[in-house]
Amino acid sequence: MKQIFYLFLFAVLSFIVACSGPKGIVKIEPNEKEVMQEDSVEYELIVFDTGFETWYMLQNSPAKYRSQQYYENWNYQYVSAWNYNATQTRRRSFFQPIYGYEQGVDYGFELNHKLFYYFQYVEHILGIEIMPNGPRSLTF
Repeated sequence: MKQIFYLFLFAVLSFIVACSGPKGIVKIEPNEKEVMQEDSVEYELIVFDTGFETWYMLQNSPAKYRSQQYYENWNYQYVSAWNYNATQTRRRSFFQPIYGYEQGVDYGFELNHKLFYYFQYVEHILGIEIMPNGPRSLTF
């Protein structure tokens, strides 16, 4: 019962934050379609930038896939850098903290891949530096 209450509270707070924040925010949350037969949770990445989805579909090619470990390592660094940028007054207008991405949690290949590409989208397409010395081997 407590879990349902906390999930409801989290959903309400997420909705309030989503309605009041800038477009460049991502949210990682448990998917509402939890598999009841298995003892697992599916996660969902929600991106509030409509241009990202189109760009991501064009970039999403199995020929460019890396390992899940590769994406997890970069995502953890990017989330840390993103959250640091959210604390800086000169950069706060775009960056808001990303909550929910924790090291050691298995979010699955798809979520890690999409989150990694969101960070690439912000840096290479929007031109907003998140982290210096990021991955250089991707071509867009």
